[in-house]
Amino acid sequence: MKIRFAEQHDLSQLVEIYNQAIHAKCTARLEVVGIKDRQAWFDEHNREKYPILVAEAENKVLGYLNLSAYRPGRSALRYTAEVSYFVDYDYHQKGVASALMEACILMCPDIHIKNLFAILLESNASSIRLLKKFEFKQWAYLPEVAEINGVEVSQVYFGRQLK
Repeated sequence: MKIRFAEQHDLSQLVEIYNQAIHAKCTARLEVVGIKDRQAWFDEHNREKYPILVAEAENKVLGYLNLSAYRPGRSALRYTAEVSYFVDYDYHQKGVASALMEACILMCPDIHIKNLFAILLESNASSIRLLKKFEFKQWAYLPEVAEINGVEVSQVYFGRQLK
């Protein structure tokens, strides 16, 4: 498995993987997305500050991780980024998310990120395990702020300072 920066030609595979998470109700987005829907998102990310990393094997994207600005335009928060990651369901429990997270944490000093946080649904136990494995702690709890198929779901923020 190789970790590299995402390229434009990866976008269709990133969309497929993201839609898997939507179908599985592992994200607060409820409607599937298309390539056109995600192009602006892809364009917002760059290698210098907010990259998208992909895990690849045999020319197939197994999963991806991206960093996003937290509260864009508020320069006091420029050293803090939100981390999101998604893995193709055929490759869950195979170390893909761990490899992506490890690569991300290692690159953060070079791109001047001191704080990482993830926002996830409280029911996403596998993501919570991954974050705890990488020494993230729960920083916030938003009770029953999401509704999926008529069920109220809480959101949690997990964060880690990289100093």
